[in-house]
Amino acid sequence: MSGPLIVQSDRTVLLEVAHPDAEDARHELAVFAELERAPEHIHTYRITRLGLWNARAAGHTAEQMLETLNRYAKFPVPQTVSIDIDETVARYGRLVISRDPEVEQANPDGTSTTIPGELILSSTDPAVMSEITRNAKVGPLLGVRRTPSEWTLQPWARGQIKQELLKLGWPAEDNAGYTPGTPHEIELDESGWHLRDYQRKAVDNFFDGGSGVVVLPCGAGKTLVGAGAMAAAGTTTLILVTNTVSARQWRAELLKRTSLTEDEIGEYSGQVKEIKPVTIATYQILTARRKGEYAHLAVLDALDWGLIVYDEVHLLPAPVFKLTADLQARRRLGLTATLVREDGRESDVFSLIGPKRFDAPWKEIEAQGYISPASCYEVRIDLPQDERLEYAASADDERYRLAATAPAKLQVVKDLVAKHAGERILVIGQYLDQIDELAETLNAPQLTGSTPIDERERLFQEFRDGTLTVLVVSKVANFSVDLPEATVAIQVSGSFGSRQEEAQRLGRLLRPKESGLPANFYTLVARDTIDQDYAQNRQRFLAEQGYSYTILDAGDLATAA
Repeated sequence: MSGPLIVQSDRTVLLEVAHPDAEDARHELAVFAELERAPEHIHTYRITRLGLWNARAAGHTAEQMLETLNRYAKFPVPQTVSIDIDETVARYGRLVISRDPEVEQANPDGTSTTIPGELILSSTDPAVMSEITRNAKVGPLLGVRRTPSEWTLQPWARGQIKQELLKLGWPAEDNAGYTPGTPHEIELDESGWHLRDYQRKAVDNFFDGGSGVVVLPCGAGKTLVGAGAMAAAGTTTLILVTNTVSARQWRAELLKRTSLTEDEIGEYSGQVKEIKPVTIATYQILTARRKGEYAHLAVLDALDWGLIVYDEVHLLPAPVFKLTADLQARRRLGLTATLVREDGRESDVFSLIGPKRFDAPWKEIEAQGYISPASCYEVRIDLPQDERLEYAASADDERYRLAATAPAKLQVVKDLVAKHAGERILVIGQYLDQIDELAETLNAPQLTGSTPIDERERLFQEFRDGTLTVLVVSKVANFSVDLPEATVAIQVSGSFGSRQEEAQRLGRLLRPKESGLPANFYTLVARDTIDQDYAQNRQRFLAEQGYSYTILDAGDLATAA
């Protein structure tokens, strides 16, 4: 055995980066293990229960996962790990949620009413059923006991029971079916284009599973997967998106790619309140409160939706999880570039939206030519002595801001903009005063959360058509913004150690370029500060996808690729 992996009994897996088989091993390992640390030579992965269950739901078996470990292991895989993987994966689906057949009930006037069948929780193992039914939080969700291995469920408890069972380590397979919704014919207009193989497979896997999440890199066509799912469902659809700009991009793409007309697509946002057979609503409007109440929840019941699409599901606001628990009879599709959530609520995505149904590694899509290759650089900057002293004397909660907004970063940004003169460049910052300073220094427009929607769309369009080549943006441009000709991103500051933000920001560059130029992603980091520590954490997800960062000194930018 001479592979690149060392599998340890605590479920950690070490990957030797320099090994000739490291890339193949990383590709297969990432299906069920999460990268924890990614220094230069040895990467550390951890095999988690949720990772194993997501892999199982996506069609991977315990035997396939163990075969990966055994094939690439440098030493024999510990027996305890093999047994743990077998037994953990076998827990998925030991409990099943189903529904009794519908019943036709005669009415006194001679008509009949269709009564939905009761929800059923069953198991092939009475001991498992006995264990979970004795749990204090599960008990109130149950109805009556039919047999030692079958109980009815409260009609409203379909979402909550899945959450509680996951916490107990028994993820339920939900086979209770979905309301078809109001039929509405939607066809893909594939003149001049067609769904790519991986997009078609994503749609098929989603429908085979019922509900769940499709994970694709930025620029790989998640919106088209959504359109494909809508065409396959042929029903009224509610699409939930991050902001109004994203809503309008979805609208434009659906008009271009499907048979839907403007009269069939409505926008429900802070500016417009339309309910149509396909309605695109923002997360913000759903979570808006008036006198302590959610003021716009009526959109969730406005029509008999047969499909709900959650765009950028990794950003789903916490209140929407609670609302989604009551929407389990609706078919749900989550779209995202990464299942990483900084709030740790991946388990709620699994139980309430659904498990991962399809996942295409970024480098695999890049190899097929569907996203641009990208080079990542971490540019380290020395703080002047007076700023070092101020940093050292500051409270912990002030240190990151001081490091992230170091004035020394301004000259580095100017140097990088000059180096890539003529390319489409995004300069990204976290702090508004820093964004003001960057925009003034570069004589470039800025775009923040306070920029009016029409102004945002104008700036984005000027950037797309090349009238504008440098744009200074805040985190509002992290997601759901289509800027295909952007080739350079300069990240001056970010949201602490956010892995999903790093992925989204690189994702702004990954759409294939008509210019043929490669993508370059720069992160500016103040050396020997917490800025550097956060940068290492931010890079973990991209390292898991096969991207590596070249470390540059601010004085060596002329030698960058």
